[in-house]
Amino acid sequence: MSNAYIVEVQSETAGIVVRDGRQYRFFASDRRFDALEGRDFNSLRAAEAAARDHAAKRRNSTRPNG
Repeated sequence: MSNAYIVEVQSETAGIVVRDGRQYRFFASDRRFDALEGRDFNSLRAAEAAARDHAAKRRNSTRPNG
């Protein structure tokens, strides 16, 4: 089993997640995901979900009001 996983959001690489014991640590490969840099997650799926949620929040915050 691999210990490093690529995390993609909408076909773009957000970063990698490295298994460290029972935790999964996120390393951003795109500056848009720097807020997740170094965060630990309980599972790979949790890290992927956090990356998707982060991307969605960024998209919503950049939409013009009106």
